[in-house]
Amino acid sequence: QVQLVESGGGLVQPGGSLRLSCAASGRIFSLWSMGWYRQAPGNQREVVANIVNNGRANYADSVKGRFTISRDNAENTTDLQMNSLKPEDTAVYYCHAGGVQTYDGFNDYWGQGTQVTVSS
Repeated sequence: QVQLVESGGGLVQPGGSLRLSCAASGRIFSLWSMGWYRQAPGNQREVVANIVNNGRANYADSVKGRFTISRDNAENTTDLQMNSLKPEDTAVYYCHAGGVQTYDGFNDYWGQGTQVTVSS
């Protein structure tokens, strides 16, 4: 069974920074993509950033230039460095792992979510 465990959420003032981390554990043979999604109250879950195993990253337009995603392929971990945070970044952030190969084949997995609140 694959599990994704997130950490690093919290309360920060506008303009501040937070770093989210996610670790995938279990009998993982390979892992194609890791990324972050977020969901604010009343909104649909949206992609924030993702990174594939060759290091290519993609970002939502709303976070380009402020957020940076990184990944450690050997450890199956991903971090999201969030700078210049705005109140509209407030949401529950979910870690996602896509194309995870295990004995059961290829599947996607989600973390439990971590709250990020940007407020003065």
